[in-house]
Amino acid sequence: MAKVGYEFAPHRFTVERGKIREFVRAIGDDNPVYTDPQAAGAAGYRDVIAPPTYLTVMDNWSGPDFESRCRELEIDPLKVLHAEQAYEYLADIHPGDELDATARVTEVYEKSGKSGHLLFIVVEKTYKRNAQPVAVCRSTTVVRN
Repeated sequence: MAKVGYEFAPHRFTVERGKIREFVRAIGDDNPVYTDPQAAGAAGYRDVIAPPTYLTVMDNWSGPDFESRCRELEIDPLKVLHAEQAYEYLADIHPGDELDATARVTEVYEKSGKSGHLLFIVVEKTYKRNAQPVAVCRSTTVVRN
């Protein structure tokens, strides 16, 4: 079962301009700082930037898949609910950046709900560029028993 301190295997991802463009189209955000280098420069950035939830792209393309993570934590994927996710950005993320991600379980607790016993697993993932943190993601997963 999930234990505090458990660490997932690290993974690396190169941020691509095309993936940023695809992502902002998918979410319907037309802010030009995400797609136009001149607009990004006028706003004070060195190039286009990745939008706030772009790191999910990294996790889906290069991180362990959902079923693998469930196996590692010994939880049934059919009983999992995504409860909460928050990002803290420490630096801008640009095309060409190579990001390394490491994740660990920081908290595990139980509660009783209307549908029975619930297990909460909090995972903190740190994203680094050249060993310097650029973002931290905290997510909470709920497992129904």
